[in-house]
Amino acid sequence: MLDSAFVSYVTVMAITPGPNNLLLASSGVNFGIRRTLPMLLGIVVGCAVQLALTTALLAVALNWIGTIRFPLATIGCTYLLWLSWKLFNAAAPDAKQQVQPMRFISGALFQAVNPKVWLMVINVAILFAPREGATLSQTLLIIASFSAVNMPCVLVWALMGDRLRHALRITWKLRLFNAVMAGLMAITALWLLFDEWRVAFA
Repeated sequence: MLDSAFVSYVTVMAITPGPNNLLLASSGVNFGIRRTLPMLLGIVVGCAVQLALTTALLAVALNWIGTIRFPLATIGCTYLLWLSWKLFNAAAPDAKQQVQPMRFISGALFQAVNPKVWLMVINVAILFAPREGATLSQTLLIIASFSAVNMPCVLVWALMGDRLRHALRITWKLRLFNAVMAGLMAITALWLLFDEWRVAFA
């Protein structure tokens, strides 16, 4: 399953900026790589579960996602805007009460409302699953291959944040970083929502 087209597609989709990667970089800066790992693993597992469901139930999933796509995107983008606000107001490293990093379950469940992940897993299921329908072993191979490519791509963002952590120990620098990341996440959310609105009401 690890052919060049598959690796290329998943790598580009997984490593380019999006909600998951912005959250991972921010968590790496604010909490370090060790405390970010549960969220990272949750993201990878959440993506894999979505891919499994989409691959196994492709026809049903395509009909279902068409019906709820805009409400799902609205919920996801609203949640992203809320996360942006929380990140913008994140405490300084020496504050007594800090925002906690996202946990494994939260990272996994977030994938259900992440528009970029839905796009990625549906395309993987359409483009790389057998046309006659995937068997259980083929589905497991697709999921394993997808996770093997996805994991290092999202890990790059968490590690980048962790490395920046040492350079951002000064309070004003950390606040500036959080403000920039919050702004980028808010812009991403609004752009995704506008794009979904345009498709839904065209």
